[in-house]
Amino acid sequence: LTGGVVCESGSGEFDVEGGAVVMADGVVVCSDEVEERREQDRVAVHEAMEEQAISSAKAGLTGVLNSRTSVGAAANGVFGRWDDTQAVADNIDFQSTILSRFDLIFLVRDVHNEERDSTLAKHVMGIHMRAGDPQGLGEKSGGGDMPEGELSLEFLKKYINYCRLKCAPRLSEAASKKLASHFVKFRQSVKESEDASGARAGIPITIRQLEAIVRISESLAKMSLSPFATEQHVDEAVRLFQVATLQAATGGGINGVEGAAQQQDMEEVFRIEKVLEARFKVGSRVSERTIIDDFVGRQGYSEYAVRKVIAIMTQRGQVERFAQGKGLYRISN
Repeated sequence: LTGGVVCESGSGEFDVEGGAVVMADGVVVCSDEVEERREQDRVAVHEAMEEQAISSAKAGLTGVLNSRTSVGAAANGVFGRWDDTQAVADNIDFQSTILSRFDLIFLVRDVHNEERDSTLAKHVMGIHMRAGDPQGLGEKSGGGDMPEGELSLEFLKKYINYCRLKCAPRLSEAASKKLASHFVKFRQSVKESEDASGARAGIPITIRQLEAIVRISESLAKMSLSPFATEQHVDEAVRLFQVATLQAATGGGINGVEGAAQQQDMEEVFRIEKVLEARFKVGSRVSERTIIDDFVGRQGYSEYAVRKVIAIMTQRGQVERFAQGKGLYRISN
């Protein structure tokens, strides 16, 4: 991922070889399944993301390799899928020192939605249908003409290159004051979430996040070729930070990314799950409506919490649906 020293098989000499981050100097590097990386690689990427350079001192060779790149990384949760009954810190197996170096962190969950699933399926099929067309929208692929108002890929490349070379915006005085005020509110929001849940936030909100919002604001200003990042740019940067990193830091639990989980809601979920596992034995079948009527009508639990427990057990593979989703079959503990 970063770099290392390689011994040539023929001559026996040692050479410094750059990894993906070094090879992507000046552009963007994307890494998938980061949780599978060795611990040494995770530590090594710290320097690359912080200093924009990688130092090497092995086998008598010393040197510094540039790694001026943007890093986009994707990783799976500890349990393979996001577990709503666990805190954010328990779902993410990464050190806070690594997480704090990313400008934006998104929690991407696979929530079943028929309309969105249909849109996603059409998009994937469209990619395969247009595989032979470099532009992806030519007549040979059956894609038709380019939609009106859409910019060509060649124009976007030239525009982005021009923005990078010719524009270097800085924060205006009004924007900097507004940004400082927002950062104080973010810190207070995370503190209140920690006090309510009794646990530390899985993703820390530190001064690095303030620098991240500054970078996002300046990037938005650069896109519009503005010499200064204004309050409008700060507002958009703050919005992006709120729907990404801030929700990831305070999210999880029964409310997912929509807000911090309340302790009483978590306790209700655990109680329902414990009773349901005891009564719903492996190999038995029951109607979902029967379970909901029993827990809601007779025992006084909320219907949302009952459905959440059923969804969690289904995600874990403990329960399987049948009869067009109306029945539940207990598979395993």
